[in-house]
Amino acid sequence: MKKAAFLLFLFMTILSCKNEDNQEQEINNIPLELKIERFDQLFDQVNAGNLSKLQSNYPFMFSKKYSDSFWLAKTRDTLQIKLLQEVAKVFPDMTEQEGDIKSLFQHIKFYFPEFKSPRVITTTSFVDYRNRIIVTDTITLISIDTYLGSDHEFYQGIQKYIRQDFNKNHIAVDLASEYAKKYIFQGQNKTLLDEMIYFGKQLYFEDKVIPFKTEAERIGYTEVQLEWARANESYIWRYFVERELLFSTDSKLPGRFINPAPFTKFYLEEIDSQSPGRLGQYMGWQIVRAYMENNDVTLKDMLVASPEDIFNNSKFKPRK
Repeated sequence: MKKAAFLLFLFMTILSCKNEDNQEQEINNIPLELKIERFDQLFDQVNAGNLSKLQSNYPFMFSKKYSDSFWLAKTRDTLQIKLLQEVAKVFPDMTEQEGDIKSLFQHIKFYFPEFKSPRVITTTSFVDYRNRIIVTDTITLISIDTYLGSDHEFYQGIQKYIRQDFNKNHIAVDLASEYAKKYIFQGQNKTLLDEMIYFGKQLYFEDKVIPFKTEAERIGYTEVQLEWARANESYIWRYFVERELLFSTDSKLPGRFINPAPFTKFYLEEIDSQSPGRLGQYMGWQIVRAYMENNDVTLKDMLVASPEDIFNNSKFKPRK
């Protein structure tokens, strides 16, 4: 009996992997043209003679409240020159990033056929890491001076947990995260569970559209941090349940369990120092995964489902 059950499990696993492979092949065959436009390089070459042409091709990059002399002076700014030099070292070309972004867009189009690929444009922003990616229906801007490597000299004044993913491999992850926001619909987050499910939706969206990235990359953890979260799932869940935090509207809870931080604030000395931040996001991710495994629901429908529906029908059980 045990042998038959094992063989059935093995067969179903092989069949599932084959179906996933076929789906990925279908996605890879979706026709999509992508060429990253290097505005950073074009601006580096600008002068009085060709500025007007660049302004004509990229009007949205030039605020009309500034004169031509302002933009020409900016090209001579020592910090701007240094930024462009460092960008050129890390991004002499963007072949790898083009491949990642094309695959991301193909996956989005598979799940959302109405999706139209935007122009993808790189620029510099004097390391404005709070606005690394800007997404609109027709244009996507990437501030590539925020992806030079987490230990780059430009980032030394930024806390380590913030700059941990300031590397070029994270561009597609940030793009996926921004696109998730466009497809998620959820009422105002009132409880900790609402916040957890919102980010769980975002991370599950990443599961589907950037499967070529590791789970650690998708959530912005190191492999060690991800393993800590997995190993302590049962404890984290028990902590939330026993302290009745899931349905709490305490405004301090997102700061403890959801928002970026060097660690999660359980207020337990032996745990806090070891834990990664944002463990509420991680647990929301696992709840949404359980919901999708136990219900016949499309990605599109899940993204607009209520937190209560997802939680009540997830049959979630933490790893032990």
